Amino acid sequence: MKPFFIAALVCGFGTAGASGQWQPQAIKSDADFRGLCAVGPKVAWVSGTKGTFGRTTDGGKTWAVGTVPDADKLDFRDVEAFGEDTAYLLSAGPGAESRIYKTTDGGKTWVLQFKNAEPKAFFNAIAFWDEKHGIALSDPVDGRFLLIVTDDGGTKWNPLPEKSRPEALLKEGAFAASGTCLVTRGENDVWFCTGGSKTARVFHSGDRGKTWNVSETPLLAGIESAGVFSIAFRDRDRGVIVGGDYRKPDGTGATGAVTADGGKTWKLIEKPLPFRSGVAWAKDRWVAVGTSGSDVSVDDGATWKPLDREKYNSVAFTASGDGWAAGPKGRLAKYARADK
Repeated sequence: MKPFFIAALVCGFGTAGASGQWQPQAIKSDADFRGLCAVGPKVAWVSGTKGTFGRTTDGGKTWAVGTVPDADKLDFRDVEAFGEDTAYLLSAGPGAESRIYKTTDGGKTWVLQFKNAEPKAFFNAIAFWDEKHGIALSDPVDGRFLLIVTDDGGTKWNPLPEKSRPEALLKEGAFAASGTCLVTRGENDVWFCTGGSKTARVFHSGDRGKTWNVSETPLLAGIESAGVFSIAFRDRDRGVIVGGDYRKPDGTGATGAVTADGGKTWKLIEKPLPFRSGVAWAKDRWVAVGTSGSDVSVDDGATWKPLDREKYNSVAFTASGDGWAAGPKGRLAKYARADK
């Protein structure tokens, strides 16, 4: 979404909560990170401003950092990876600033796979069902959300036909805040979440984008800076959305909701969180992050406890419960589970 911007300040890492803690990790970069992909216990990728990407292959003990050639002015808001070598970067921005790059050698070289030619488009996120099949989401163009798909590992990216592009409300769009406004699961399911309009909504397709259903959510809406920022599922039915108004990072209200029916209906979290831009399932708990801190839920999203009050943009976990958070000015942290 074009209006999205968060001012970043550098702070020290705070006191951890009882359910786990964040351990800061060093990376030689001051980029603002929003893209994050936890591939496995040892491998993770991160991406951000100034054409920056980073990778660890030793569980975060060390991070290699680099810049995609001729992309130093791009903001890589999302990264999706398959192992140590293969990764995709999506840059967000108006027109030609929205691009997709791919590496198959751990970031030594990058291939430009897609460069947006639609002046009205603004891409927000990218996701994959498997190594061959992926999808990327743009804000609406001429009243419909623009989505592009690949079935050959990104060699070709093609727009979904107009009949498969969901209609948008006035001023509705997605937020390129953490790379998690668009998620896939299993072989065919895909969801994306929106804001900026009179209501914050969740779209779902069970056939890789051919047809869509949409549901309204109870999250804060009605202004361009508010809505659903992140969506995640622990299985096909149970999921969490978080968001709020990014211009009020400490404000509480309708900022989180849970579903038990695959996103058809959403139940508001009773005790609201501050604004949160990322949420992820961490094996047996939910973890949410934002520019005013992070929180954890061990009762499937019903109640939440604060972890710290530091600034993050995104969070990602593996199936084993290993995870990272990323934020402004090169901020990286690994989640240490207190029950280990």
